[in-house]
Amino acid sequence: MTARRRAQEFCEAYGLSMPILQAPMAGACPPALAAAVAGAGGMGAAGVVLDAPEKISTWVREFRSRSEGPFQLNMWIPDPVDDDPAKIAAAQGFLRGFGEPGPEQPPGPSFEEQCEAMLEARPRVISSIMGLFSPAYVDRLHEAGIAWFACATTLAEAQAAQAAGADAIVAQGLEAGGHRGVFEPDAAESTSVGLLALLPHIVDGVDLPVVATGGIADGRGVAAALTLGASAVQVGTALLRSPETGIAETWAASLEGLAPEDTVTTRAYSGRLGRAAPTAYVRSWDAPDAPTPAPYPHQRRLVGQWRKGTPAPAAEVAVDRGNHWAGQAAARAAAEPAADVVTRMWSQAQTLLPSR
Repeated sequence: MTARRRAQEFCEAYGLSMPILQAPMAGACPPALAAAVAGAGGMGAAGVVLDAPEKISTWVREFRSRSEGPFQLNMWIPDPVDDDPAKIAAAQGFLRGFGEPGPEQPPGPSFEEQCEAMLEARPRVISSIMGLFSPAYVDRLHEAGIAWFACATTLAEAQAAQAAGADAIVAQGLEAGGHRGVFEPDAAESTSVGLLALLPHIVDGVDLPVVATGGIADGRGVAAALTLGASAVQVGTALLRSPETGIAETWAASLEGLAPEDTVTTRAYSGRLGRAAPTAYVRSWDAPDAPTPAPYPHQRRLVGQWRKGTPAPAAEVAVDRGNHWAGQAAARAAAEPAADVVTRMWSQAQTLLPSR
């Protein structure tokens, strides 16, 4: 099947006019962004791992007030619990060098309640990262007419998702900004496959449509992914500087001109490995005397606690006020409306793809 035909079939299946999905970036996916992408013919998204059920419902209502287009809701599969007090204490001790903590952060929302809220919202797609939904939940999704897209960073993960009933695989290359979707949290550093190698490996190893993500920020990336067998692409960092995304100015500034080799992988924000801009705070965790960040979600809660605290007056480095996630194509992120960004990407891609 030709690249154009694969993309056309995917678009027909999901109500799209271009095979471009917005990445579900938790904390950087307001309804305005999702609606802009959907309005241009792509698929909007929300990463809701940090959201209580009421917030999920509110996001969906606002999106639907702006757009009738398709969208996905994305959820993390919880990691095995690691409450090692020594690891947590070591991270706390290191953070004290940045100042005094604020109030202790509350536990995150209930995973089960979040899953119920997503199901009630009836999006076109519910997607997973860091693992697989239970068979019972997958059955309920399909009974409701909701497709399940499963993020995978290896062929083994993709095949496990296919066996579990996934409708599509999101193949995430190491170039992607934000968190890596590796199923085993401790294996993230050693599971680092670039999209160029990962994508055809997964395409050849599963019988599902594959969505490519990681380092795609222009039409050349879209065309390359479709040529390698993808049915669609998912873009995140490319949209971070769009006005609809509304990220902090300091985060947006850290993306401008950021070379691929200058992005770094870090556990400093959440305890889970993610790709970010090399801020002074992130680099401080690579110092010889720095401990390993606490496991997820403890590191995320600790960082949130120190963000609400009092910075040390003499500290040379402060805790970043937000997570400066950045994919390797960060320098290509344009400060332009999201609809213009994705429309241009698809227009450029079509000039590079064979006509049939």
